[in-house]
Amino acid sequence: MIPAKGEHIKISSNNENLRLVEKLIDDVCQIYNVNEDSYGNILIAVTEAVNNAIQHGNKNNPDKYVKIGFDKGTQMLTFNVSDEGSGFNYNSLPDPTDPANIDKPHGRGIFLMRNLADTVEFLNNGKTVMLSFKN
Repeated sequence: MIPAKGEHIKISSNNENLRLVEKLIDDVCQIYNVNEDSYGNILIAVTEAVNNAIQHGNKNNPDKYVKIGFDKGTQMLTFNVSDEGSGFNYNSLPDPTDPANIDKPHGRGIFLMRNLADTVEFLNNGKTVMLSFKN
């Protein structure tokens, strides 16, 4: 079941809850007849955003929540993911494709989001990310 416009699902910061996010994405993509390539982009980008919210925003604290919302515009599907963390400076992230950063375990999530979504917007000091995909 997908949330109505202006509503969201709320999950505790536990990686096991990613299956609920995957179910939401499956439902949305089925309802709106999203093609297979776009489905893959949406699945990877949104789950990466939720994973970042759990790990980096909420520091894996199961008492903190991640909210995932969805909106269907005339030509876009937009997912928003919010955490209860303190935010981050999304304008000064290291380039994960730089040879100096290749072996670092972090820094690829936002790179993936920016390359898979048609638009990526950060709000609330980085505590919310909006990912939009052309439909």
